[in-house]
Amino acid sequence: MNHRVPRWNAAVLTALSLMTPRHLARTLLSSLLLASAGLATAQVYVSSEKDNQILVLQPDGTPIKTIPVCKRPRHMAWTGGGKQILVACGDSNQLGVVDVEAGKLVDSIPTAESPEMFSLSPDGKTAYVSIEEDSELAAYDLTSKKPVFAIKTGGEPEGVQVSPDGKTAYVTSEVASVVYVMDLAQRKAVAQIKVGKRPRRFALSPDGKELWVSNELGASVSVIDTASRSVKQTIAFELPGMRQTDITPVALVMTPDGKTAWVTLGRANHVAEVDVASHTVRRVVLVGKRAWGATLSRDGSRLYVTNGLSDDLSIVDTAAGRAIKTVAAGRVPHSILVK
Repeated sequence: MNHRVPRWNAAVLTALSLMTPRHLARTLLSSLLLASAGLATAQVYVSSEKDNQILVLQPDGTPIKTIPVCKRPRHMAWTGGGKQILVACGDSNQLGVVDVEAGKLVDSIPTAESPEMFSLSPDGKTAYVSIEEDSELAAYDLTSKKPVFAIKTGGEPEGVQVSPDGKTAYVTSEVASVVYVMDLAQRKAVAQIKVGKRPRRFALSPDGKELWVSNELGASVSVIDTASRSVKQTIAFELPGMRQTDITPVALVMTPDGKTAWVTLGRANHVAEVDVASHTVRRVVLVGKRAWGATLSRDGSRLYVTNGLSDDLSIVDTAAGRAIKTVAAGRVPHSILVK
């Protein structure tokens, strides 16, 4: 991001020349503070599968620029201390490395065919990637750019979640309707947890005790007790006048305090706000067509939702429980990051 000071036009300079020294000092200080605040303002990054790029937006959805990347960018995560974005590119068979300040793709790590989702080790040195075509979880060293190992899963693995201690990885298999528990030290699957039909993605509670799994064709979320490695409860979603087969949960995002979870309901064109303690749905919010990815703003006041069939991004006011703006987000927007 470029650091700039305010630019003054002739009228502004004339007005400044008429001010007292004290007033002038205060005005200049205020302007500089505002400029600094603007530099610290969050930006929103959206991967567009069909456009092979990442869109950069202001928090209100105003477009800033686009960053060309590798083919079919999907899942993204921060790396390099927040200075870089790691993006899985399904048709390039690689993890792309984007320099945020430079606004360009600067490096890549080759992967097996069709990388889908990934999760990073706690030290940020290893990426654990679901490889759709090979039905495996593959580990890649991000420094050497070399594969480390691979563990077989059921068909069409997608969601990956590494535990906070870095010892365990959880992987969904859409075909087997199972969550695989991987021991990363032993490099093998040590348990299988049966969940709903076609599990997709994860959210881990801040205390690490619950692992939430979206079941796309089960219109539900399975809540897994990580200690016992068993499903403790299933949260079912219903919408008046809508068939269960059209309610297809995919993304989950949990607030940092662990009190609220937001779940995108796919072809139901809604997101659900769920009370984590009681595992009950508080309300649903209408968004775009096929609500897919989701993430929260830094202060939690906004939920950003990618809509894969309407090619846009919904901005939801989380307090009011309604979408306040919809903006174009490229063709088939997938994932979102906020900085």
